[in-house]
Amino acid sequence: MDTTTSTMSNDLLTATTLKLTDKDNEQVFLEGPRSRFREFVFSLKVMFEFISGFRVLHFLDPCVAVFGSARIKEDSPYYESARKIGGGLAKLGFTTITGGGPGLMEAANRGAKENNGVSVGCNILLPKEQQPNPYLDKWFSCNYFFVRKVLMFKYSDAFIIMPGGIGTLDEFFEALTLIQTKKILDFPIVLFGKAFWEPLQPLFNSMIKAGTIAPEDLNLVLFTDSIDETLAHIERIALKKHMEKRRQRFRRFRILGE
Repeated sequence: MDTTTSTMSNDLLTATTLKLTDKDNEQVFLEGPRSRFREFVFSLKVMFEFISGFRVLHFLDPCVAVFGSARIKEDSPYYESARKIGGGLAKLGFTTITGGGPGLMEAANRGAKENNGVSVGCNILLPKEQQPNPYLDKWFSCNYFFVRKVLMFKYSDAFIIMPGGIGTLDEFFEALTLIQTKKILDFPIVLFGKAFWEPLQPLFNSMIKAGTIAPEDLNLVLFTDSIDETLAHIERIALKKHMEKRRQRFRRFRILGE
């Protein structure tokens, strides 16, 4: 699917979003039961959003997702690190996928774009934020956070977790849960920025000591400040999936606008 088709899909989804009433939004849905009809309509909207996301992301090459704060500015050392990581992923042949917003997401997309890599965003539609950053080859805008999360996991082969806030932590711990329960395999996670993420290490050690997690649950998690170590870790584990041909490839059908 080219950028024009991607933009058309997002325009259609945006138009659908503008028609959402208070009875259709995620906030109301999560407050409890509603009428059977409203629940059915909401399910259809979710299904439509998933299918629209599949159409945009279906033909991507191996992807690495980069997460991080939207609030970190260009003059931050973390911004430059994320930019270099995006460039390094492009040189390894990975598509860089982010939340599509500003800050460290923009930095990773920018690095990929500057190094002739594929740069993709999976954006979330919010009342006041966030707009897709200008370094995206294609993007998909979601109404629902849970749809966005599923799409990011489905099409990513690894996560790089840059310094961030609650949303970044949410993605990190969701990935750990899926690894621990064997829902995803060979899924490396990099926590970039030792000083920033250092408070997590005593927590994990306490959990291992208490027996609530096993030491091997953290085998695929790398704490580092090194861009080279980050890229080597991703290359060693994530590319294994493709050497084993575990991901299917599909040809495009013009009749479907692909």
